[in-house]
Amino acid sequence: MPYFKAVLFDWVGTLVVPKWGPIAGRPKGAHWIERTLLGLGRDAPDAEIRRISEALSEAGRLPEVARGWSDVSADAHRDGYHGWVRAAGIEPALADALYATLSDPVGNPFATDVAPTLAALEAAGLKVAVISDIHVDIRPAFVNAGLDTHVDAYALSFEHGLCKPDPAFFGVALDGLGVSPDEALMVGDRSGHDGGGVEAGLATLLLPPLTDTTEERLHLVLGACGLAAGAGASR
Repeated sequence: MPYFKAVLFDWVGTLVVPKWGPIAGRPKGAHWIERTLLGLGRDAPDAEIRRISEALSEAGRLPEVARGWSDVSADAHRDGYHGWVRAAGIEPALADALYATLSDPVGNPFATDVAPTLAALEAAGLKVAVISDIHVDIRPAFVNAGLDTHVDAYALSFEHGLCKPDPAFFGVALDGLGVSPDEALMVGDRSGHDGGGVEAGLATLLLPPLTDTTEERLHLVLGACGLAAGAGASR
């Protein structure tokens, strides 16, 4: 019998690779930057990708830029983003295109072990919610990947004016599933955000941030739920 009645999943870094994230052997966010440059009809040499990546990385370390980020609303996120790209010296046309690419939820590929893991949880009778600090509706990404039938509820920060690690935000996801904190497992990749599940009374499993879709980490979720790893993602 499963240990829990439900699982709450973070999205970026847990189920999908972050667009602005580390890539082995390439500059941070290289795929996002490259896709945007090519979409604009521009060349995307490694040197240009590295220049943009380094400018964004340096700007992101500025205290005023870090303080400006928030996903409590689409407007708040957009304001934080523009503060970041301005500090990085990114030209307006490229900045707008980068934002459009960043905000396209269908452009986030899921890890290969997501589908079998969600199917295994559903088969075992567990409910699933996705709880994300995000400025856009990510439901189309799940529909596009054929995963929407495995998800029972979504808690998206911009829809509720709440962000992790606020315990009230975890409560939104729990209410959507109709379960209490002691009946659910929170799964994420960032201690300062997803780790807030502990303060909300949830058992919480933190995984290393996803860097490649071929990484198989979600067997740990099945194990934490008392399910056989072979029922979903393989090791």
